Amino acid sequence: MTQRLHRGRGAIALLAVMGLMLAGLASAAGASITAKDTPAPDGLPAFYSVPQPLEGKPGTLLKSEKVKAPSVHGTVYRVMYLSSALTDDKPVAVTGTVVVPDGPAPKGGFPVVSWAHGTNGMADQCAPSLDPAKNADIANLLLDQDWIITASDYRGEGTPGLMPYIAGDSEGRDVIDIVRAAADLPAAHASKDYVVWGHSQGGQSAVFAHHIADDYAPDLHSKGVVAGAPPSQFRLIYTFLKASPFRYYLLMAAGGLNAAYGDKTAPLDQVMTAEGLAALPDLDTMCSGGLSKKYGTIDASTFIAADPFTVPAWKTIFTGNDPQSFGTPSSVPLLMVQGGNDEQIPVVSTKILADHLCSIGQGLERWVYPGASHGGVVAVSAKDMIHWVNDRFTGNAAPGSFTPTGATGIDVSGCPA
Repeated sequence: MTQRLHRGRGAIALLAVMGLMLAGLASAAGASITAKDTPAPDGLPAFYSVPQPLEGKPGTLLKSEKVKAPSVHGTVYRVMYLSSALTDDKPVAVTGTVVVPDGPAPKGGFPVVSWAHGTNGMADQCAPSLDPAKNADIANLLLDQDWIITASDYRGEGTPGLMPYIAGDSEGRDVIDIVRAAADLPAAHASKDYVVWGHSQGGQSAVFAHHIADDYAPDLHSKGVVAGAPPSQFRLIYTFLKASPFRYYLLMAAGGLNAAYGDKTAPLDQVMTAEGLAALPDLDTMCSGGLSKKYGTIDASTFIAADPFTVPAWKTIFTGNDPQSFGTPSSVPLLMVQGGNDEQIPVVSTKILADHLCSIGQGLERWVYPGASHGGVVAVSAKDMIHWVNDRFTGNAAPGSFTPTGATGIDVSGCPA
């Protein structure tokens, strides 16, 4: 019997009453909490209640509020905005942050860097917007360039439903639509020029935002995409992860893709054991640290009943969410970045992806930093990436004459458009 995931909301009626009592926390965009709203998830501020009914186009700003973050070089706004569902394009509420640099906006508005976060879990309490100062060091490097940062939580982190983990189009839409939401926030003075920068899960989000940008958001101006260690070659990664400490990613992938496509398209009982099905509710209550502690050392066969690439329905889903399946190039420049000692995404997988994208005419650069780990490459490559992004905003050609300098012996490769 196929199992669907449901949120354990607890005493819904009591939360609705509490929501009414907290109506004074109305957002700066003028939204207020009403009896019709979907209550905020357990333990989250009232801001995370979702207005009902949801109406508007993707990117519509539903509400916003200022958040104190003294260590951040700008004004932080927590936002809720609309994106669109994969299966029927209906409006979906998503939360995130918009961070506006200090000082006056340039003519035409601040350029936007849309940050796509990496794997941190799938539960509501994992939403990065709950602690927008957490990555202040990297954020300040961007803000000091007079760039707005938009940072989507992705749907399901902070909003109803389970996050559609590694559903590429879903993540790509969320990352693009928060740029639209920034333009809908008067205090942001946001330009329509944007670059997406994501790492790990966010690297996949970034390459899908790159892939769909022209058709999905012709009202915006995508100037470039930086994809750090983007997952691809999913069959290779499946085999790699089964024996790694990150095997719980496979549990997340099953639950996330089921959330994206539903039981008929993504039947869980065809690939998961009874123990695996019983573990799925943990995705809704634990962040990555908890999942790693509970599932990082158990035999993967405990929760995997069948290789998903031998199950037609699941093979189709994984193929469709693998950027290796892209058949047409984009005119938007693409940079792929990875650490040479990446312990989560095999370095060979991004080489295979880069070769494929070059074969279809995609212009790209690929920088591999020797000795850098999966997460460690972000800091060591940050200034190089900022230089690359600045070239995109200033209209310099790509690939340009810039050679990354963040480490010795960087492997630089790529192909022209």
